[in-house]
Amino acid sequence: MIGIIDYGVGNLFSLESSLRHIGTSVRMIRSKEEIGNVDKLILPGVGAFRDAREKLSQNGLDEAVLEAARAGIPLLGICLGMQMLFDVSEEFGVTPGLGLIPGRVTAMAPRLPEGLKVPQIGWNELKMAPHPLLQDIPEGACVYFVHSYSAVDCNDNVIATTEYGIPLTAAVARGNVMGTQFHPEKSGNVGLKMLKNFCRM
Repeated sequence: MIGIIDYGVGNLFSLESSLRHIGTSVRMIRSKEEIGNVDKLILPGVGAFRDAREKLSQNGLDEAVLEAARAGIPLLGICLGMQMLFDVSEEFGVTPGLGLIPGRVTAMAPRLPEGLKVPQIGWNELKMAPHPLLQDIPEGACVYFVHSYSAVDCNDNVIATTEYGIPLTAAVARGNVMGTQFHPEKSGNVGLKMLKNFCRM
């Protein structure tokens, strides 16, 4: 049973549909008490970091996610959900993250070559390191990104990068905690394969 953390940030229909498409049982998690009934957790998210972080903490879901991760339950953060796995974000001021993976989230625009649009929206190739989440994904596979901020100072836990004028963090992993800056649920068969890999962990 996969639990999707539903804390009022983003449309979860595509993610839920993708998981059901690959034959996975799904439960929406809206309270900390419900987390104990799942085998794995997905933390999605879109929008602004600070707003999402505050909503996650309103009913204690942040502490429940931390407890589950520390107990060894596989956790996958997607897009803003991945960003919240890090120590801090610098979006609209410094906001603490969950601190499950060392690193920080910072604006892409000052680091990119002139002329590249922000946010980065669309398909881009992955350069990958071996990891169970990426098993049987071909080098150069394309996935779908929508983001203006990216993770830095996290090289020890990076398992995939993408090139957008400069190398950007695309996926990270530290033990049972993983994250993708891109949206697997919007990345066609490649994304579905990653979700399958996660479900088998």
